[in-house]
Amino acid sequence: MEASAAQRKPKRKRVAAASDPEFERLNSLPWNSALPQHDDDDAFSMFMGSNELEGGFLSLEEIDEAAYGLNIPEPGVDKRKKSKQNENVKERQEDGVDGACRDEVEAELDESVKSKEKKKKKKKKKKKDAKEGQKVEQTDAGLDTNVKDDIGEEDIDETEFYAWNDLRLHPLLMKAICKLGFKEPSPIQKACIPAAAHQGKDVVGAAETGSGKTLAFGLPILQRLLEEREKAANMVEESDEEPEKYAPTGFLRALIIAPTRELALQVTDHLKAVAKYINIRVTPIVGGILAEKQERLLKAKPEIVVGTPGRLWELMSAGEKHLVELHSLSFFVLDEADRMVQNGHFKELQSIIDMLPMSNISTEDNSQNVQSCVTVSSYQRKKRQTLVFSATVALSADFRKKLKRGSIQQKQPLADGLNSIETLSERAGMRSNAAIIDLTNPSILAAKLEESFIECREEDKDAHLYYILTVHGQGRTIVFCTSIAALRHISSILRILGINVWTLHAQMQQRARLKAMDRFRENENGILVATDVAARGLDIPGVRTVVHYQLPHSAEVYVHRSGRTARASAEGCSIALISPRDTSKFASLCKSFSKDTFQRFPLENSFMPEVLKRLSLARQIDKITRKDSQEKAEKNWFDRNATSVELVTENYDSEEEQVNKHKKKKASSRQLKKLQEELKMLISRPLQSKTFSHRYLAGAGVTPLMQEQLQQLARQKLSDQLGSGLGKKGRLVVIGQDCVEALQALRSAGEEVRMDVKNLAGKQRNVENLKRKRKEEKKRLHDQRRKQKRKLKHGDE
Repeated sequence: MEASAAQRKPKRKRVAAASDPEFERLNSLPWNSALPQHDDDDAFSMFMGSNELEGGFLSLEEIDEAAYGLNIPEPGVDKRKKSKQNENVKERQEDGVDGACRDEVEAELDESVKSKEKKKKKKKKKKKDAKEGQKVEQTDAGLDTNVKDDIGEEDIDETEFYAWNDLRLHPLLMKAICKLGFKEPSPIQKACIPAAAHQGKDVVGAAETGSGKTLAFGLPILQRLLEEREKAANMVEESDEEPEKYAPTGFLRALIIAPTRELALQVTDHLKAVAKYINIRVTPIVGGILAEKQERLLKAKPEIVVGTPGRLWELMSAGEKHLVELHSLSFFVLDEADRMVQNGHFKELQSIIDMLPMSNISTEDNSQNVQSCVTVSSYQRKKRQTLVFSATVALSADFRKKLKRGSIQQKQPLADGLNSIETLSERAGMRSNAAIIDLTNPSILAAKLEESFIECREEDKDAHLYYILTVHGQGRTIVFCTSIAALRHISSILRILGINVWTLHAQMQQRARLKAMDRFRENENGILVATDVAARGLDIPGVRTVVHYQLPHSAEVYVHRSGRTARASAEGCSIALISPRDTSKFASLCKSFSKDTFQRFPLENSFMPEVLKRLSLARQIDKITRKDSQEKAEKNWFDRNATSVELVTENYDSEEEQVNKHKKKKASSRQLKKLQEELKMLISRPLQSKTFSHRYLAGAGVTPLMQEQLQQLARQKLSDQLGSGLGKKGRLVVIGQDCVEALQALRSAGEEVRMDVKNLAGKQRNVENLKRKRKEEKKRLHDQRRKQKRKLKHGDE
């Protein structure tokens, strides 16, 4: 069978060779054999391989193609060109036509074919280019719905996201939502998306913090831009006109303004995540970053810009072209609008709003504005939508009437500025048919937020804060202060006590602020000490506890502070440290929220003596280090300014004074080292109750928890002796009490306290009256002593 098969193959080749004249021509050429000439067949096996290897190679001789009339193409030439060249070679050999003449004939034929098809190409050129451009745009934008992301595509169950179907969002937006894992829209999203995306209405939305307001205005923006692209693509296919007439690119389509840099960057990240599969660019414009860098980002002409009022107005007033040409603006969004209407804040916002083109004025005036700008498509000439969102909103009954009056009148200068959300909305050109969506509950706070308080003296707030962070420091914690001085004091004390904290306030550089936020997000048990800069809109997952070291000045800020936890239906708790001077503020908070009861946070007072001892040492260390750093800063400031004005400074202190200074400095460093060693020894061992005895462990009874903690302490000491530390996670923090997160401790041992607001206010008034009387009495006695001294002095004279 094998021999017969071997005989059939050469026969087929011979038949093919006989019928192919090209093969005969090539075979007649003077080929030189590259195989060794042997009589037997074994010599050929060295090239063909043995039966065991089943393979081999043949060797060919290199020839000069010019000598044989062959034209070997260059590498990378298309197969079609190769076949045409082979056909040309055949025709030259058969017909005997010279190569040069053949080239002239081919050129004439090509010119005749081109002249015949020229008219057809002209007709189809625009349509073809438009289709190709649209295809390229679709591939760049990710509009090909058939293309699926291979990563995790099989893991997505579309039935889990069925609740989104009623909102009729674009498939690519739904794809991004599924990737992000948002199984159902929040109530504010269900109410706002249909009104803004499909009905084209202006929206005033209010919902509790952490309810998903970012996507409530972000999804309608992306939905409308995608719909306009698809409509433009359909119009291009139906007519032969250019696509730029229907969907011009390179214009600003949405301007989103946020009160803080961190919130603006967070909104940008959320929108980029949702716009992952579409070619819509989102750019943040915030302070703290070089303006030149942001100008370079704006040269890319992003469709959506998210920024803070200060930096936006800085670039707009400088004539930044992309921000000044607002004729194509389709969305104007104000996030956390209640913060932007506070007294003394965001004067630039009024200037930005004044630059917006009037979208609701008469067509004659509007036509003049459009003629002065670049040609705008009919889709982009739609009335601009204004979206205003906040956690709290209070609108008057005649709000729609005010909007109707404002749509008829031209913009007039405001003497008082933007002092309310109503004025802000009216000034921004909101229409009278705006959808007003208020989903705030009477308490305004999140449903799963547990509120509590701790009564203490002002000087004991540091001790109670250290107790909370040490014993109940599981999960991320944010500590809020009203002043930067208090923030610096707390952060310094906590770092001396061995607690790693990050800070965030308005005087920090933008790079440091971003770094602090990133580090806080990375650490599961991170602690952030911040001012009210971090109270607005920041969505940080896993924040379990919010501590109000200082009470805010208004109930509104208290809502936003507490809203950093218990976000998106999660759980969390807030703890307010109340000193006697904070009683009136706390009473007004309870009154504004109509709260009759409040939970008292459980404290184990037997641990407080140990805590106060550590805190006393930390304060002494902080006082010494602060004094040294202040002296160094003053000396450096003096030397730096002296060198800048080219002054020569000399030390006029005597030798005795220099010796005394050196002795004081040396004594201060010895005292500092001694205090640090003592504090280090206290921190190295866990917190112990006042009733705990090292000699008589079973004196108060050994509970299973105590037994487990003692075993852990023994393992910790053994590891320290061997030199293999257990790390911070493995070290014992407290003996005699289980370290649980604050929410769990509050639920298990929290005490419900009835808040009598009238009595609290009355007590505070009595305390204030008593202080005032004491002050007046002290002043009276002081004046009386001065008069007596004067009389004695004049009597002696």
